[in-house]
Amino acid sequence: MSALRPGDITDEMIQAMDTAKRQALQKDLRALAANIRADAEGRYDSAEPGWRAGVEWTLLWIENTAGQLTEGKP
Repeated sequence: MSALRPGDITDEMIQAMDTAKRQALQKDLRALAANIRADAEGRYDSAEPGWRAGVEWTLLWIENTAGQLTEGKP
């Protein structure tokens, strides 16, 4: 197999790689949110109100960030 030269890598290849990276990060963020949600569920009843609001805000932020990764992207 020969080495790639700069002209061998097309814009489509670069775009496909960028899309794959965004989708992988999106998947990882959603997995993180699911883990946080699962860990927090049993603690809501005894937690202080500020803690619960903080968890809910964090989950919303993670989901919004994950959604923006592929929003408007091919």
